[in-house]
Amino acid sequence: MVTNTSGKKKTAIARATVREGTGKVRINGRPVELYDPESAQLKILEPFRVIDDPLREEVDIDITVEGGGVMGQADAARTAIARGIVQHTNDAELRDAYMEFDRSLLVNDVRQREAKKWGGPGARARYQKSYR
Repeated sequence: MVTNTSGKKKTAIARATVREGTGKVRINGRPVELYDPESAQLKILEPFRVIDDPLREEVDIDITVEGGGVMGQADAARTAIARGIVQHTNDAELRDAYMEFDRSLLVNDVRQREAKKWGGPGARARYQKSYR
């Protein structure tokens, strides 16, 4: 059985394919163990910390990530992995465990960067002015 899922964070979009296998997790064709920085790698593997180990050895996960930055891609990938595992196993208890651990594992974070406006260096900050 093959399951396709996706996850989003800011402008990063991750698409995951979960199938029966031997426990390989690949991101854009590369093993997750080679993914840098290490903090992003740990974030991607978070869904496996919540579940029991035998399940990880039963599935292969291929992830394609595009857009955004490194941590945005990591968040999108982690959401795609968690959704894929829940859909693949069809386990309500696992879904509840993910929701209890961190809701963003199963629900996309819809927050976006606020656009820069005129009159300042950013979205809300304004250029300083002096009258003397």
